[in-house]
Amino acid sequence: MRKVCILRLGHRPERDLRVTTHVGLTARALGADGMYLAADDHGIVDSIEDVVERWGGEFFVENDVKWRQCIKQWKAKGGIVAHLTMYGLDVGEVTAEVRERPEDLLIIVGAEKVPGDVYGMADYNVSVTNQPHSEISSLAIFLDRLFQGQEMGHKFEDAKIRVEPCKVGKRVVEL
Repeated sequence: MRKVCILRLGHRPERDLRVTTHVGLTARALGADGMYLAADDHGIVDSIEDVVERWGGEFFVENDVKWRQCIKQWKAKGGIVAHLTMYGLDVGEVTAEVRERPEDLLIIVGAEKVPGDVYGMADYNVSVTNQPHSEISSLAIFLDRLFQGQEMGHKFEDAKIRVEPCKVGKRVVEL
């Protein structure tokens, strides 16, 4: 099966700690294999690795990657790149085509202004909406459409903790 990874661009440690952490957690929960962080922030790595340790599954976070090099290497290995942006083609028009392609997929999620080069390096510039919104929501919608909802039933191996669905209240089980 192909690999799906996230490249997080523009992370500002003083401002984006929670948002970038949530990008990684959303990616993990909704079926991605890992995240490349184009910034040096060990706190993000530690936080996500702690979740993986407790909640199971396999998900990596690579810190302090050079974004341009990451994209070039991904493509050199035969992978494709989808950049989530409000300026791209509608997610409904693009996702089916991306899903049918067998190549590994790198999904670029920006924070601050994304460098113009990214738009030209991406195979797909994908818009979830043409309105300002959260990169977390864009990633969640894109992954859900990519995996056609199948990620919702994923069981995470080696979990130490699990939520048992219940109608009222909450039930957390330690395994």
